[in-house]
Amino acid sequence: MSDDWKSYPGAPADGTVICPLADVPEAGTASVDLEGFPVLLARSGGRLVAYVNACPHQFLPLDYRRGSVLSADGKVLRCSNHEAGFELETGKGVDGFGVGCSLDPVPVEVTGDGLVRIGESGADDQKRR
Repeated sequence: MSDDWKSYPGAPADGTVICPLADVPEAGTASVDLEGFPVLLARSGGRLVAYVNACPHQFLPLDYRRGSVLSADGKVLRCSNHEAGFELETGKGVDGFGVGCSLDPVPVEVTGDGLVRIGESGADDQKRR
């Protein structure tokens, strides 16, 4: 996993708590602002992923115009501004304005007490839950 997310202003430190896992619906998304650093969390099929909540097309939050941006089949995150599509698992652009670019993944882990936090940089810490 790339550390590109750390280049954004206000990128949080490893171990920063994002939210309780219960705040991220299964087959849905949750948008969290960590003191100016936007994070989009998504769960589908037991998988939890996190990305910087900024569409690479215009850097607006993916959920700027509507709440959940996860496709009905749980495989694509769709920007609510210009319908750019990004693969849930990798963040890679798969359709529309998303083709040729990708979302910046943020490593996350779930603690024993059910909190989602920033995982260790450079590691593949996105966990199944």
